Amino acid sequence: MTFALENAQRDSLVMAVIGEAGSGKTEAIKNYTAGGRNVYHLVCSEYWNRRTFMAKVLQSMGVTYSGNTVADMMETIVDTLKRKESPLIVLDEADKLSDQVLYFFISLYNQLEDHCGIIMTATKYLRARIEKGLRLNRKGYAEIFSRIGRKFVELPLLNSEDVAAVCVANGVSEAKAINGIVDEAEGDLRRVKRSVWAKVKGGAR
Repeated sequence: MTFALENAQRDSLVMAVIGEAGSGKTEAIKNYTAGGRNVYHLVCSEYWNRRTFMAKVLQSMGVTYSGNTVADMMETIVDTLKRKESPLIVLDEADKLSDQVLYFFISLYNQLEDHCGIIMTATKYLRARIEKGLRLNRKGYAEIFSRIGRKFVELPLLNSEDVAAVCVANGVSEAKAINGIVDEAEGDLRRVKRSVWAKVKGGAR
């Protein structure tokens, strides 16, 4: 995930990254955002309309906007990002966005191509949704698919070595304890987090 973020920001790429729930996408994005310049992380929600979406983008950039129309907000976003060096917008859980908001992804790309990186992250549902939109020839879906390079970057599944590394990094080093956490993990870092916390802090799982 970090590799994708670095590449998208450095080269102003647009991409879609998909991975299983609990694969660590959001934590990696949070860490990258905390340490990077001009990275704007939005955790998307189903209730967002176009105005809410743009208000969230502006808020993430720390911009107070005076315009009242959608066009004014969009112009402010584009103008602000064009003044930034290698900006990156991350739309986390992008599969929750409505079609109307996804169309704004096209507008952002068109006006910021080669200047701003954009990453959409989600579970595999995003790929299924876009592929279905393509089959049904829904408005905008061919354009979205084209702009993400006609492919999805799929994160590898969590393996036992990954889980063991998380355990050791967080103070669990006993082989028996690590093996138990590996057995319980089921490829979900949230489960690993709870299990490690239980071992370290002595809390109930």
